[in-house]
Amino acid sequence: MPDAIAPLADTIAASLDLTTVLALGWLLYLVVLGGWIVLQKREPVATLSWLLGLALLPYVGFLIYHVFGPQKIKRHRLRRANSRSQLDASHDAFGGHADARELARLGQAASGLAPSVAREVRLLVDGGEKYEALLDDIRAARKHVHLEYYIYHCDEIGTALCEALTERARAGVRVRLLVDAVGAARARRMFRSLLDAGGEIAWFHPARFGRIWQRPWINLRTHRKIVVIDGRIAYTGGINISDEQDNRSRDDAFRDLHVRLEGDVVRPLQRVFTEDWIYASGQRDCLKEIADQTPHAQPPGDIAAQVVVSGPDSDWEAIHRVQVGAIHAARRRVWLATPYFVPGEAARMALTSAALAGLDVRVLLPKRSDSVLVTHAARSYFDELIAAGVHIHEYGPRMLHTKALLVDDAISIFGSANFDHRSFRLNFEVAVMFDDRDVAARLDRHLQGEFADAPEVEPVASRPLFTYRLPEAMARLLSPLL
Repeated sequence: MPDAIAPLADTIAASLDLTTVLALGWLLYLVVLGGWIVLQKREPVATLSWLLGLALLPYVGFLIYHVFGPQKIKRHRLRRANSRSQLDASHDAFGGHADARELARLGQAASGLAPSVAREVRLLVDGGEKYEALLDDIRAARKHVHLEYYIYHCDEIGTALCEALTERARAGVRVRLLVDAVGAARARRMFRSLLDAGGEIAWFHPARFGRIWQRPWINLRTHRKIVVIDGRIAYTGGINISDEQDNRSRDDAFRDLHVRLEGDVVRPLQRVFTEDWIYASGQRDCLKEIADQTPHAQPPGDIAAQVVVSGPDSDWEAIHRVQVGAIHAARRRVWLATPYFVPGEAARMALTSAALAGLDVRVLLPKRSDSVLVTHAARSYFDELIAAGVHIHEYGPRMLHTKALLVDDAISIFGSANFDHRSFRLNFEVAVMFDDRDVAARLDRHLQGEFADAPEVEPVASRPLFTYRLPEAMARLLSPLL
């Protein structure tokens, strides 16, 4: 028998040249990794895009997926710990507006944060107005200053903020600064003085390229902008810490919007920061201290508010669901402002359905964003939206960075999330929904002025193939991965 098998083995070995070996390796690579991706049960378009990338880029495609592919983060134990930290709000002010009550229940169920109320909501337009108010509040801090930012640059405003935090730390105020390891990488040296003064700094998702057995977190960033001062004042919105967003020093600074909050709504924002701080720093002994320093006795307010968070630690895409739900609940108008517009099928269907039903649907976008690819991807949706009756306005020459949604005369949503796949699924984001006519009226006045400075996009029968239609179509193919 061995003598009979030997010639067959020699024949097989002779036929296994390098090309055959590589082909078999490629096939095995596709079967194993393709099956892994399919079993994650993501959207078919995104799954097929990754499968195509793996097939066309053998081995290199795996490296790209390993670094940039979708990932999930498990933080359930930490969330249970935080639920015992007494940082949850307990006010249900969504009493008179049925649609708002439903949206608040959706936000609570999807993100685990109870409805709350605000005593004061102040809209801050552009970086200069936000930075002045923020520095004043920090200089008056007596117990703690908690900050979480995606981008923190080592420039004029970054230096001014660091100096203010350092002075408070020297005065005995507890300063905790959580910054994204990618967005704030250039500011590492700046924070030495803050650390020497007793301040604390944590880095969100530093790269793990040295750990081959673990997937790096390079594609999962905290995009949240949260400040909580003494448990009484909170800030959130779209403005980072960068001279690029300071209109006092640059004529081309980003056009943006932020909110300063007082009242019971500060508590859930404090909880979000605390959860992120413990997750990034590993320091769990701060829960009781933070809870004790977050006052219960302050006047809670009467402005109905719902804090909503989303990120790759949840399958529910809470901010996405609340925004789409708000659009479906609209009876008169939907006004959306966002710097990055790559809507999924659900969001696109909601916008076009509202427009087809005769509602006033407007989308405010930058004429040119800071990403050419995203600009082309956004414009690939224009024809469909305009045909349905959506009015698209392009703001310029400054880069529009505002993230806000106004529905009818009471529902308004502010936060850090863009209207795209990355914000809805990959980034850690935060938003606050208000059910209040006064807040909505102030956002109405602001957006009216923005629309006045943003010409409406007119439908065009035919545009050049190579300069417009083809680049937009190619960018749209990549939209599930953006």
